[in-house]
Amino acid sequence: MLAKVLSCAVVGMEGAMVDVEADILPGLPSFTIVGLPDKAVQEARERVRSAIRNSNYKFPNRRITVNLAPADLKKEGPSYDLAIAISILISSEQLNADLTDSVFLGELSLDGRLRHTHGILPMVSLARDTGLTRIFVPLEDAEEASLLENISIFPAESLAQLVTHLEGEIDIPPYQGKQDLQRITSPDYAFDLSYIKGQEHAKRALEIAAAGRHNILMTGPPGSGKTMLARSLPSILPPLTTEEAIEVTKIYSVSGLLPPDTSLIKERPFRSPHYTISRSGLTGGGQWPRPGEISLSHNGVLFLDEFPEFGHIALESLRQPMEDRTVAISRVHGNVTFPASFMLVAAMNPCPCGYYGDPFKECKCSAMEITRYNKRISGPLLDRIDIFIDVPQVDYEKLIAGNSAEASSTVRERVRSAHKTQLERFTGTATFCNASMTPTEIKEFCVLEIAAQNLLHTATKQLHLTARSFHRMLKLARTIADLDNSTGIKTHHVAEALQYRRKETL
Repeated sequence: MLAKVLSCAVVGMEGAMVDVEADILPGLPSFTIVGLPDKAVQEARERVRSAIRNSNYKFPNRRITVNLAPADLKKEGPSYDLAIAISILISSEQLNADLTDSVFLGELSLDGRLRHTHGILPMVSLARDTGLTRIFVPLEDAEEASLLENISIFPAESLAQLVTHLEGEIDIPPYQGKQDLQRITSPDYAFDLSYIKGQEHAKRALEIAAAGRHNILMTGPPGSGKTMLARSLPSILPPLTTEEAIEVTKIYSVSGLLPPDTSLIKERPFRSPHYTISRSGLTGGGQWPRPGEISLSHNGVLFLDEFPEFGHIALESLRQPMEDRTVAISRVHGNVTFPASFMLVAAMNPCPCGYYGDPFKECKCSAMEITRYNKRISGPLLDRIDIFIDVPQVDYEKLIAGNSAEASSTVRERVRSAHKTQLERFTGTATFCNASMTPTEIKEFCVLEIAAQNLLHTATKQLHLTARSFHRMLKLARTIADLDNSTGIKTHHVAEALQYRRKETL
């Protein structure tokens, strides 16, 4: 008897429907899985065999062929275990049920229990969009699957429990633990701007960067507070919206990085990879493409400490994602696109020893070493960074002074107000912040007063700004004006934006 049930695959960040067909024929006992399965899918034969037997069902001692269609789509991972077991039970006439509107997802243990499976959220999303109404998932994945509405999620603890439910002997009620997605609030942060002594100029730059999602590069000697400033940035960003939280959760679910007992990511990601990371680790890739650090920091912050120490190829691979806010991975097995809308926060020393220009410690680097160190970062990559800020050593008097610094919660309210202004401005478009404005939107929304136009005209000629730098300057001035609750861009907004240009251009 031929049996067919539905399951799902994950291709990049999206799901793909998979028909699991089982056919049992007379002949020497064998169990074959076809349809471009990887090693993990091939090993499902032993898991399914033991799970069926240990669930008090009979594993057919005949010739079994399981086909995973479409045959040209490579299948990976153990998520097909449950669908394969159900199809075999139907084909061997041990189960009789109408499963045309059902999808089965989950890995089986040898005793028949269902285990956690990666990528549940995008697979459930596809099933819902396809019009299917019932999704059977492992119990511990039910809360993640329930993030999506208009679909019934049935949590199963084991294969035996699920089969008895399908036969009508017991009832597994649909999962009711729906989360209140409208109440995503700011969490408690380990780092706060109030913990940082001095560095008011750098804090102001972080506030502007957070308000418009601008990329920022901090330069300063060791121990000046660059890392602490960067780690405090998430505390002044507005909370994730419902759509953003689900997007981030999908990425972490596919990557297998969703924390235990966490079905929804509620904090903006903050990723800080080591400078020895490879290009594939940074942008994504592998034989079976997986999201890299830039996708894991989607809707959040990517912090690159010791910026010039990163590999040249890895750094240059950031250029396209910083512009397009997506990253395309091309492999022999196919092409996938991952989201990569992140804020780049980079930190570096002014020279290899770290003390070039320090008034108290002598720099021991030669002019050639300093030049070679700074040339590790290409001009095109630097041209994609909006804010350049110096972070000097903090004076002793400021270190011992009382805690009078502004708290992150206060700054966050100003950032949230500016971000709300931008969302209203770009309603109905794909743009969501000033940093991602198109040339047409720049022309429409970055209106300068006469004096500001004259200042920018003079600066463009004297600083030899490129077209990209010119547009980024306008975006930055627009963000400063938003923080000032100003409809137009005034002279002091442009003047402040010019302060954050790269020193080499001055």
